[in-house]
Amino acid sequence: MVLTYSTMLPLGTKAPDFNLPEVVTGKKVTLADYAAKKVLLVMFICKHCPYVVHIKDELVRLGQDYTNKDIAIVGISSNDAGSYPDDSPESLKKFAQEVKLPFALCHDDSQAVAKAYTAACTPDFFLFDDKRNLIYRGQLDDSRPGNNVPLSGKDLRQAIDKALAGEEQAAEQKPSTGCNIKWKAGNAPNYFGS
Repeated sequence: MVLTYSTMLPLGTKAPDFNLPEVVTGKKVTLADYAAKKVLLVMFICKHCPYVVHIKDELVRLGQDYTNKDIAIVGISSNDAGSYPDDSPESLKKFAQEVKLPFALCHDDSQAVAKAYTAACTPDFFLFDDKRNLIYRGQLDDSRPGNNVPLSGKDLRQAIDKALAGEEQAAEQKPSTGCNIKWKAGNAPNYFGS
């Protein structure tokens, strides 16, 4: 496990397109599928990362709490499933069904979508407005495994609520932290400066 921070993609960046299989149904999910919603939340998550395990119940609550709001939520797992079988589509399907994820969970086998979003860690959150411009990228809240800060989702929830109300986002946005995305051999992007 390598502690990694969000790349903090520049605000205003357009949401990159995607066309990925949803792990439970196998149905393809695209950016255009969410065009009718005012706000779009794209989350890079996985099954095995201790940071995602730590927040999984809050992710379910978040999805449930915003089910009837004008927001679409999609989870994407981009980890190398060959080296990390817990993050294979079959394992992710079991995970999604066990925790009753109230949003689509897609598998990014080529890792191209993670690269397009400059996703670096799990979890990594990207919130877009009605024009699909990036308005928030950062942490769920201050809770981390072992730091005894209660899970609340406050940072992300505040950003979502402001987006739904058409209000300006907070100027300060703290990066998300977690395990690095598990890149396939030779596939790691160059946005890490290494």
